[in-house]
Amino acid sequence: MNRLVIAGTHSGSGKTTVTAGLLAALRKKGLKVQPFKVGPDYIDTGYHAVAAGRMSYNLDFWMMPSLNIRQLFAHGMEGMDFGIIEGVMGLYDGVGSTPEGSTAAIARLLKAPVILIIDAAGMSTSAAAQVLGYKSFDRDLRLAGVIVNNVGSEHHYKLVKEAIQAYTGVPALGFLPRDKSVALPSRHLGLLPAEEMERHAEIIDRSAGLVQEWIDLDQIINLGSTAEPLPPVSPLTFERGKPVKIAVARDQSFSFYYRGTLEILETQGAEFQLFSPLLDNRLPENIDGLYLGGGFPEIFAGKLAANRGLLEDIGRRLKEGLPCYAECGGFMYLTESITAKNGDKHAMVGFFDGHTIMTDRLQRFGYVEIEFTGENVLGKVGQKARGHEFHHSLVEGITYPTTYLIKSAFSGSHWNCGYRRANTLAAYTHIDFWGYPDLARHFLDRCRGAAC
Repeated sequence: MNRLVIAGTHSGSGKTTVTAGLLAALRKKGLKVQPFKVGPDYIDTGYHAVAAGRMSYNLDFWMMPSLNIRQLFAHGMEGMDFGIIEGVMGLYDGVGSTPEGSTAAIARLLKAPVILIIDAAGMSTSAAAQVLGYKSFDRDLRLAGVIVNNVGSEHHYKLVKEAIQAYTGVPALGFLPRDKSVALPSRHLGLLPAEEMERHAEIIDRSAGLVQEWIDLDQIINLGSTAEPLPPVSPLTFERGKPVKIAVARDQSFSFYYRGTLEILETQGAEFQLFSPLLDNRLPENIDGLYLGGGFPEIFAGKLAANRGLLEDIGRRLKEGLPCYAECGGFMYLTESITAKNGDKHAMVGFFDGHTIMTDRLQRFGYVEIEFTGENVLGKVGQKARGHEFHHSLVEGITYPTTYLIKSAFSGSHWNCGYRRANTLAAYTHIDFWGYPDLARHFLDRCRGAAC
């Protein structure tokens, strides 16, 4: 399993641009490249999929045990020539002020060489001090090379390269020049999702061209082949139940789904029926359950509200008892309305009586622990899991009971969520079922027992 970790000194250092460019460039060389993303990010994985031609997997120490991570990595690498793992934030940024759960921790677990991306704007020799700090912080981590981003000229790169190699011994593998044409646009939750970018393929192709021109791909491939062998790991296995048809919302407004979650559901018998909340006026026929993932319903609230046929069909089916699991954006979609930052109010499904209000700042951000205080479509009282929240909205006025007691991994504060009505569970928290296969099995069992 040839593999590398692409890490950054900090968020915004250029990890996603470099990763997407590398994936596309290696693919052009005829390699089957499998992308991975450290942490809970959904948006970077969209760019990975465009560049590599296959969906990316999330590897997250908080949301799944280390054994599950190793199983997921081995599963993803089946039949692949090369694995590229994009890090999260800075190389050592983990839970709180520790490197726990960081990119470095994943690199150590998977025994993968690390390529560090540094932003060299405004410096030359100082880049060596930066690299030396990252190298010496953890002597057990194999820092195999550096890619220099945001370079002003070939002469600028020559100065940076000479300093890094003279003072750190870490090879410089190439650079990306300062080029606004490969900048990825962003909004309040980070980069703009690939699903919304008409130019995403063009930008990634441009990035691949820069990688081919200025980065030593042969050296990259060689470093990936020097990764230490991993100990064998038994795959996750399940008894496949009776097939169950699950409608999944998938378009520009709803695109946040973990590949591990989808594959765990499929392994246990789920057959997905994709539909567009923006375009389809009814749910797919003969479904047994509904999965509403996260996304940006607030951006498309006007178009979602105009599709009254689908809103009414979803409300009717849920009242009749169709099992449904809704995460974050899906939760917002099921409330009475979404009020945008400009004050415009758009009617939604109205299955839950609360109203979603967009705000100017993050309301919840980070890892959480979940304890089930009531039975729902994912499990019974006492069930525990870990997840992630990241949203700029509040839901006000909801009166339905909660089934989650949530604790922040950072502050230790507690709150209630996981709203239940009939066979529907809606919550802000995202959960990767690859770390909690029992939740997937419970949901599918509920769907099988309440076929509609």
